[in-house]
This record gives sequence, structure tokens and C-alpha cells, in this order.
Amino acid sequence: MSGAGAPATGNIDGRGLHVVIVAGTWHDVITDGLIAGAERVLTEAQATHRLVRVPGSFELALAAQAAFAGGADAVVALGVIIRGGTPHFEYVSAATTDGLTRVALDAGKPVGFGVLTLDDEQQGLDRAGLEGSKEDKGAEAADAALRTALVVRELRS
Repeated sequence: MSGAGAPATGNIDGRGLHVVIVAGTWHDVITDGLIAGAERVLTEAQATHRLVRVPGSFELALAAQAAFAGGADAVVALGVIIRGGTPHFEYVSAATTDGLTRVALDAGKPVGFGVLTLDDEQQGLDRAGLEGSKEDKGAEAADAALRTALVVRELRS
């Protein structure tokens, strides 16, 4: 895991932005850590936000699309996909990434990508923003969504 070169986070004025966090339900300890990090960043930025849960990472794109149809300025997509012994990991990871990319481009609004694709559970625990974690990918995804929403707003004004 490399955090080298990561941008600084925090100090964002998100007032006036409505953000929806969409999160899967698999691997709840890791996912709950990701959610906590995202909610912390959004609260500190004073962005309004809500959380919706979907069964798994594959369903994140449709929920993100619905969030944009409902007026969201940005979405933070959080999920956990752990490699198993079959090609299923490859299909779900690719479909989730491609789906979220398509939703963002179709809506012209940002999706903060906090979907962890992992070889094992420990990698997720290391990235979930939990006590002892080395990284907080939920916080990073929320920060990226807010910053990009502000850039999009500026470019359109």
C-alpha cells in the first residue's frame, strides 16, 4: 500500500452542496469505517448529506444514478470487493468501476470512488479509517467528490 503522493485533504467549504453516500453492505466492519470517514469529511465541510445502503458494490452505480436524478451534486460510492478463488472478483470490480464512471459522465457530476478492491480482509482494515488503519479511503473519496463538485460548479459559472 502506498500513500505516497496523496493530496492533502480537509479545509473544504461544502456549504450548498448536497452529497449522497451510497454504500454496499458486504464486509460491514470495513464498510462502516469507510462510511464514518466520508460522513466526517462531509460534516466538517458543512455539506448536506445522506446515506443509502445497497446490497453490494454492483448496485452502487444504479443508486448513484438515482441520487443524481434526485438532485445530488455529488455521490460518494463506498464498497468492498475481496478477491476469491473465482473470476467473480474481476467481473464485479470491472462492472462497478465502469458503471460508476458512466454514471458520473452521464450526469456531469462527480462520484467519489471509495470502492476497495482487495486481495484479503486485512488490506481493507488497513484502508478503512479504523483505529490502527494506515489510510482512510472513505474520507478520501468524500474529499475528492466535494473538491470535484466545486470545480464543476466553478467551470459552469
